Order: sequence, then structure tokens, then C-alpha cells
Amino acid sequence: MVRGFAAVVGLFGFGSAVFAGESRSEVSFRNDIMPLMSKAGCNAGTCHGNANGKGGFKLSLRGQDPDLDWLALTRDQSGRRVNTLEATNSLILLKGSTAIAHEGGQRFRTQSESWHLLTRWVAAGAKDDGADAPKLVRLDVSPRDQVLIEPQREVKIKVRAIFSDGSQRDVSSVAVYDPANFLVTVSPQGLVKSLRSGETTVNVRFLEKQMPVRLAFVPKRPQFKWSQPPENNFVDHQVFDKLRTLRMNPSPLAGDDVFLRRAFLDLLGLIPTEIESKSFVSDQAPDKRKRLVDTLLQRPEFADFWTLKWADLLKLEERQLDPKGMQVFYDWIHQSFSTNKPLDQFARELVSARGSTYTNAPANWYRANRTATQRAENTAQLFLGARLNCAQCHNHPFERWTQDDYHNWTAVFARVDYQILENKRTDENDKHEFKGDQIVYLTNKAVWTNPRISKPATPRLLGGAIIADLKLPDGRDELDALGEWLTSPENSWFSKMQANRIWFHLMGRGLVDPVDDFRSSNPASHPELLELLAQELSANRFDLRHLIPVIMNSRTYQLASESNETNADDEGNYAHNHLRRLSAEQLLDSQSLAIGVPLKLEGQTKGTRASQMIEGRKFYKPLKSPEDKFMAAFGKPARLVCSESERSNETTMSQAFQLLSGPLLNSLLTNPKNRLGDLVKDSKDWTAPVETLYWSALSRPPAAAELKPLVESLERATDKRFALEDIAWALINSKEFVFRR
Repeated sequence: MVRGFAAVVGLFGFGSAVFAGESRSEVSFRNDIMPLMSKAGCNAGTCHGNANGKGGFKLSLRGQDPDLDWLALTRDQSGRRVNTLEATNSLILLKGSTAIAHEGGQRFRTQSESWHLLTRWVAAGAKDDGADAPKLVRLDVSPRDQVLIEPQREVKIKVRAIFSDGSQRDVSSVAVYDPANFLVTVSPQGLVKSLRSGETTVNVRFLEKQMPVRLAFVPKRPQFKWSQPPENNFVDHQVFDKLRTLRMNPSPLAGDDVFLRRAFLDLLGLIPTEIESKSFVSDQAPDKRKRLVDTLLQRPEFADFWTLKWADLLKLEERQLDPKGMQVFYDWIHQSFSTNKPLDQFARELVSARGSTYTNAPANWYRANRTATQRAENTAQLFLGARLNCAQCHNHPFERWTQDDYHNWTAVFARVDYQILENKRTDENDKHEFKGDQIVYLTNKAVWTNPRISKPATPRLLGGAIIADLKLPDGRDELDALGEWLTSPENSWFSKMQANRIWFHLMGRGLVDPVDDFRSSNPASHPELLELLAQELSANRFDLRHLIPVIMNSRTYQLASESNETNADDEGNYAHNHLRRLSAEQLLDSQSLAIGVPLKLEGQTKGTRASQMIEGRKFYKPLKSPEDKFMAAFGKPARLVCSESERSNETTMSQAFQLLSGPLLNSLLTNPKNRLGDLVKDSKDWTAPVETLYWSALSRPPAAAELKPLVESLERATDKRFALEDIAWALINSKEFVFRR
């Protein structure tokens, strides 16, 4: 029914005290009965907290509305669930103890402590003490962050509730414990037991407050000795300090060829050429890696590749923006990255934009997000890392945001409207297709209603000020206020979110992961590092080209992807580099570059790279060209959501067919104008062509064991060109080519 069902039955079946060491004569509905409903899972989404309830009995999800729950328990269906004259015959007691059939199973045993508490409350009149009960102010939870080294395999979480009247209670036995993964089990009383080594977060919840507890269970490793790797900057200090605590040694530095290829793929989206690879590897200067990063940041391909990343996030999609709108929006994004526009200015221009979507490019942000809820949810997720959609119907189950917060935030965007000058859509039945200019403006007619109270919501910045209280000067409105607040120094969410996104694109995994899911129950793997990166970004005017070198010049970024005996199981502590498959555009552009023939992309001028294409995957019509089919197979997104998670990095069988025997790769290999023809024509010693292909495809020379058999096969081959095609095919299908190491 709910996670940890057996543990819940254990709590209510074996008679644990509700508040350890306490005996109070009066039972509080708000502070005693409501926690029991949550602990039993009665108000969970799978039970009576479901939107439609269960068996005709509906509670608010996770107890967010005590008023509704009291009415449901005592007044709904003529009050049949409580019997104040014969409390033990109350339906909630009979069903909860399975004295009569209950689909949800036994919630507590007859005569248990929980049974007695409910009985006392009903016998006293089943009153609601909402006007008199002290309010929960905060939770004190210990430990908050702990590392346990074998043979330590368990830890007891203690929870104290502090109330508005100054009273405190030990609520460890009635708090709810939600582990983030299956590395541990948690008893009803808060005893955490490790099932295997690793890190986990246990979200502790009591009434409306919650607190995450971070735990790491570390193998003993009696022979462990810290390798004392040098630190290049504060990134290394933070990462290595945690690795030492976890008894992991970082992997050694990646070789020059691996670092070179990694830097090119991360910054430019394509591999280096043969000349670039040879030049870098032969360079003996100690600062060559730093100089390489600085050089790549100034190349035009950098703006192309990072424009692609933001085109995904900003939903550059043809049906809603139309071709001209897409082009205008793309050009604005590209110009922003070409001129190194600060990220805070970039965000302000987007969220405060209005006017013609053809002449004021950032207004297309609102054209791509047609409803107030889309605008509110996507702005919060993209710029603040807050996923709010759960709070539309109920208080967020894992975060501070309430339903009122959601609708007050949505009200900020409610007045955005569109004057559609013309719409020459090609499919009259497709209401999502727009073709023609639109004017984004603020109407005076719109009012956003909060469905919880059936009254107009109060436009309010998320967790911030009420718009009406800001006393905006003439000519300024809620969108202007939004832009200023969003990027203000007081709003640390913005700088943390952008720092985390940059880290994610360079390291393959966010410090907060998923990258746009900031919540207390999903803490950063390295909170102090995230704070330092955010401060570095903010202190340097949100300069993307400043923070990237900070990360890339760290030893952490430059570690090899191969693991050692201490860090083989590490996934989120950056003990070794994160191995990941090339993206669709990286793979296609790199194939083209390695084979030496430009792409012919449908609807694009010859030589346009895949990473320069304006549109995402065409999901609304059949894919015809081999290039489009290839990129679809390798995860190019349709750009329907504002999240990196839409771009798939999954491995599928269709990818194997696209690489191994796909028409696109074959056409590149057999193209008479590619580099293979020149290699055959100019070669007398077959060592040189093999070395050229290795440098072009893998950014390194072939090892002796690789070189000899390939040269021999070329010497024996009657069709040298065909033999070279086979070698190139094998290199491009190798893991070394397909993965960014």
C-alpha cells in the first residue's frame, strides 16, 4: 500500500509509544492523531490521500489539510466513522485493527498504544483543537549528516518537535522515514540499517515539516591509504576531502589524448582534428591544458554547441514558434553566447520579454509556454531548480512548497496573453501549431484562481514578496519585478542552479542530480562545493566563460575514467570521470570530421554541422533523411519540456543498427570525396594511413599491437580503399569513439 508497509504494521502492531517517555491526559487531534494517520500511511496517495479517496473515505494527501481530515473522520457520512458513546466501536478503530475487514490491512493492534490513543480521542468527543493546539515550529533531527565505517552498519535517527508554546516532544516513533534508495531499511522508530555500502538520504517528516538526513556507509578497507593527490583549486579540495572521508582514492590523471578529446567534446561538441591532436600531445609546456581550455572558449563552435544546449531547454520547436520564430529566437541565443552575455542578464531578458515574437526574440519564451501553469512551472524549474507541478493539486510531498505557493506564483504569469496577428497553420486540427507573428502582452482581464480556497490567488514571487507590496514605479510590472528578483544577489537558487547546470554539462552528473530537481530531500552530493561555485559565478557577473575554466582546470575534471579498487562503485563523488556516450549531434559531427566529408543535412546548407541545426527532433511527422533518423535514435529531444532529462542517453538496439550497418555511416565511408581516397592515392607505406585514421578518429596514435595487423591486412588487400573503409568503420564503431571518456 505504501513504502515500508511491513514496518508500519510493526509500529502499530507491537504497541510502540506515540511520544516516547510522555503521558498526556488530553489527546490533540492536530498534534497526536494527524501524525498517526501519516505514520500509518492512511493519507498516502495510494490510500485515502488519493485524489478520489478509497472506499468512500478521503483524507488530504499527507495530512496537508487537518480541517478537511477532521470533517472526513467525524462528520462525513453522518459521522459513522467515530462513536463518541462507545469509542471502541468506532469504524476507524474496527477497520484499523481489522476487527472488521479492511482492504488496507491492519494498521494497529487492539489494545496497542496507538489503539488506546485513538480511543481516548474519540471518547473525549473527537474534538478538533485547531484553535488551541500549539503549532509546530521546527524539527530537530540528529544526526543530520554522518559517515559510518564498518563494522558500524546502523544508526538511530532521533527527532524532536518544537512547538509554538515552547514545548518539545520526542516524536521519533511517529515521524515518517522515507529513504531515497534501497541501500537501507528504516524501522518505525527510526533505526537505519545498511544493506550494502553507499550513500543515501532519509527524508524525515512530521506534520508539515521535513528534514533530510544524509548517511554514508563505508567499507572498512583496512589497507586503505590516502594517495595525497595534488589540488589545483577549491574544486579539488572539496571533492578530495569527501573522498578521503569515504576511504576512496581518486583515479590518476587522464592522458593528454583523453583530456584533449574530452575538452573538445565538452566545449565544442566535436572531436579534434589530426593536426590539433598531434600538436597538443607533442606540446611539452606545463600549462598546455589551461591554454587549451582558454583557446576553445573563444572558438565559434563553443557558441554553437552551448546554443544547442539552451535551444533544448527553451523549447525551440517549429509547431509553436514557426520557422521564422525559431530562427529569430535561435539567433538571439547564439548572439548571447557569442558575446558572452552574463547568464543573469540572459534570464532577465527572457522572463521580462513581451512584444512581437519576430522582432523581440526572447518573447518567444512565452510563445513556447502557452498557459500560466506552463510559464510558472517551467520558469521555476529552468532558473531555480524547483519542480512545482506536484503542488498544483496538493502541498509538495518532498519540498516546502504548498498549494498556495504554487497558485500565487502562477498568478505572476496569469496576465500574459497573445495577440495572434495571423495563423497560417498547415494542420487545422492541430491546435498547438502556430504560423505567423504574435504579440506577447499583459492583459488587464486575467485573474488566477486558487482552487483550494476558490478565490483569486495573490501574485507572489516564489518564496518571496507579494507583487502588490513591491510598489513598482510607473512602467514596471510583475514580469520586470520577476526578472529583477530572479537574478538578485538575495536569490541564491538562481546562481546555484546555473552553477549546477554548468557542472552537469562538464562532469556528466549534477552536484544536485537530476540537475533541475533542487529540494531538501534531494541534497547536493557536495553542498559546500555547490555554494562555492555559485558564489564564484555570482561574484564574476555570471560569466559562463569564467566558471568553465575553474571546473576544467581542476584535477577532478581531469581524472581518468578508469577506476581503482577503492572507487570502482562510485557514481556520485567524482572519484573518476563519468563515462558517457556521445550525444546525437556530437556523434554525427565527429563521424563527419573523422572521415573528412561534410554532412548534407535536410533543409540545411552544405557543411552545416548537426550541432548548428536550429530545430529539435521532428516528432510530429515521419523522419525521412538518414541524418534525422540517426539523431532520433541517439536521443535528440523533441523539445517539449524545459529539462535536460528530455535528451535520452539510453542505449537501444536501433543505435547498434545505425552504427553497425546504418546507411548514414556507409554513405560517409563510401563517399569518393572523403579522406580515404587521398590516403590510398598518396600512400606507399601503409603505416601512415592507419596512423592518420587513428589520430583523426581517436586523437591518438595506434599502439604497436594495433598497428602491425592493420598494416599487414592493408598490404594483403587487393582493394586498398575498401580495406581502409573497414578500418575506419571499426574505429568509429569502437567504444573509444562512441564514448566520451
